[in-house]
Amino acid sequence: MKTNKTLMQTGAAFVLSLFAASVMAAVSADQAAKLGTTLTPFGAEKAGNAAGTIPEWTGGLATDAAAVDARGFLSNPYAGEKPLFTITAQNMDQYKDKLTPGQQAMFKRYPDTYRMPVYTTHRSVNMPAEVVEAAKSNALNTKMVQGGNGLENFSIANAFPIPQNGLEVIWNHITRYRGGSVRRTVTQATPQTNGSYSLVYFDDEFVFPNKLKDYDASKPSNVLFYFKQKVTAPSRLAGNVLLVHETLDQIKEPRMAWLYNAGQRRVRRAPQVSYDGPGTAADGLRTSDNLDMYNGAPDRYTWELHGKKEIYIPYNSYELDSPKHKYAEIIKAGHINQDLTRYELHRVWHVTATLKAGERHIYAKRDFYIDEDSWQAAAIDHYDGRGNLWRVAEAHAMQYYNQQVPWYSLEALYDLQSGRYLALGMKNEEKQAYQFGFVATSGDFTPAALRQAGVR
Repeated sequence: MKTNKTLMQTGAAFVLSLFAASVMAAVSADQAAKLGTTLTPFGAEKAGNAAGTIPEWTGGLATDAAAVDARGFLSNPYAGEKPLFTITAQNMDQYKDKLTPGQQAMFKRYPDTYRMPVYTTHRSVNMPAEVVEAAKSNALNTKMVQGGNGLENFSIANAFPIPQNGLEVIWNHITRYRGGSVRRTVTQATPQTNGSYSLVYFDDEFVFPNKLKDYDASKPSNVLFYFKQKVTAPSRLAGNVLLVHETLDQIKEPRMAWLYNAGQRRVRRAPQVSYDGPGTAADGLRTSDNLDMYNGAPDRYTWELHGKKEIYIPYNSYELDSPKHKYAEIIKAGHINQDLTRYELHRVWHVTATLKAGERHIYAKRDFYIDEDSWQAAAIDHYDGRGNLWRVAEAHAMQYYNQQVPWYSLEALYDLQSGRYLALGMKNEEKQAYQFGFVATSGDFTPAALRQAGVR
């Protein structure tokens, strides 16, 4: 496609000038006018592909696409569909051009059990009118600050709907729309190689400043979002609380994080909650910046845009999220139960992050595959310092159609070397699904509020 060819030809030039402030500018009015015409309102190509295997975007799922139960769990709007075919270790060479290196490695690591059921592609993503308007504003006004480590003139979500380089694509993942405010109870498992596991339970709260009850539009905040996470089980970890103020301009003000330790009853600053600091209760299987597939400051890497590719990625994962399935049905040895997964062919932005000389991180390189419709990371391959593929991340996406919010039903991070993995975000057996639109104040996200939040 012409757009892809242009991106491929100009990608190298953008990388060379990535950190020059002069190229960190918004697009022209003519380019921005493509939003809602040849592009979707959020910046994806509106047209389908030439083969007809990716359809045209026609507005995404309606808010009443299927039934929603009393607990907020969504019915599968595609429940009647059967797989078109299933990719296995035996036939993967036939589909190799549409698989990531990480996916291919999973077939080789688990040749008897890892499979990918591929279904008809549905472009289900849609977002509210305020996000559509924000995308138009951001296209014309949002810029990266010096070095690309922050933003200015940003509104609500999707900072660069018409990205010009790899770092802008990554900022789109970081700033993507997640409903404004949400409260959730989710579980995390880190199975042993034989499949045995224990669950860690989290109560999360996530809110953008403009959704706070006491938000004052006359006093712009440098906080991109507030995040609070309380561990509720097992008992040895219960009551520990993490608070993060994720900043927008991280040059002016780096991320701020605090931890409340229930055993010590003390609140401490937590600078380790960033980059490759250990993830909460993750048994060493993820870093802090592995949460949400990728988060935090992008300053330790250089970012190269390769353009777009057509890849089979987890999508419309309603079956995996269904309350009819127990956690024991999902968590298996080596990887999650792939019979509950759904893969579709979608266009993704391919971006490579390479660790800068003199910087430190356990991942020397990362390959990102970002869904064009939602700006969510769909898959990320992680390489160690020797250049070996180490960890493979997959995000099983679903559209919360009743709220017009794209998000994940489950994040999986597979360690190819140890044979273990981490599964985060499961809520199948919980009393309630995500609660969007919960009301909070800025006082709920202060260090002083942590002690009260950590009471067991």
